[in-house]
Amino acid sequence: MPQSSEIAVEFRDVSFEIDRRKILADLNLSIYRGETIVLLGRSGSGKTTMLKLINRLAIPTTGVVSIDDRSTADWDTIKLRRRIGYAIQDIGLFPHFNVSENIGLVPSLERWQTSRIEARVYELLNLVGLEPEVFARRYPHQLSGGQRQRVGVARALAADPPILLMDEPFGALDPITRLELQRQFLYLQQQLGKTVVFVTHDIQEAFLLGTRIGLMNEGNLVVLGTKDELLQSQHSEARAFIACLNAWEMGG
Repeated sequence: MPQSSEIAVEFRDVSFEIDRRKILADLNLSIYRGETIVLLGRSGSGKTTMLKLINRLAIPTTGVVSIDDRSTADWDTIKLRRRIGYAIQDIGLFPHFNVSENIGLVPSLERWQTSRIEARVYELLNLVGLEPEVFARRYPHQLSGGQRQRVGVARALAADPPILLMDEPFGALDPITRLELQRQFLYLQQQLGKTVVFVTHDIQEAFLLGTRIGLMNEGNLVVLGTKDELLQSQHSEARAFIACLNAWEMGG
């Protein structure tokens, strides 16, 4: 169940079109403060577009997206985006910045004192399971894929944003590293209680991480509920994903 009855992010009758092609259709969704909602769906189902609408990288064609009961259209864009952490699959670390500089980028833009930034970097490195004394001065090319992804998550959390958007952040990793980071994420969420919107096409990941799961299909939110509610759904797209899960559990 959601961690709070307070709505952190809301979509009201939201549609999004590109060249008259509908990417999202009449979407209504309330995301509660402190919950992890996982957007599950095939490629092209509209999941990433929803994230872009939240941090205003995209503007709704119709309808309203609200953050803390205020339309994103009424927010100063820079202030809005600094309230939102963003972690993506290809991480996007700056290669000429070391780990400490990458994590401390947004706090430095917010003009935090140097000592406060350094303390925050060390705190976050410990939180994501990287020893600060070992990793703070390394550069991205000196890290493994899993280590870079941990730094990417730390950077997304650096200025302590209340909302965290995660777009298939572990998708490119090997299965063992991916499971380690999924468990690390669960630990982080227990410690921090962020409002998280997590995109994946992996039903196992959705079941492991989500407070609730929103199943997307061709721009429509076709199922919204807990793991058990998704398992009980008779919608054809839900059954297709569950069949994939059953096939995996049976060894193909």
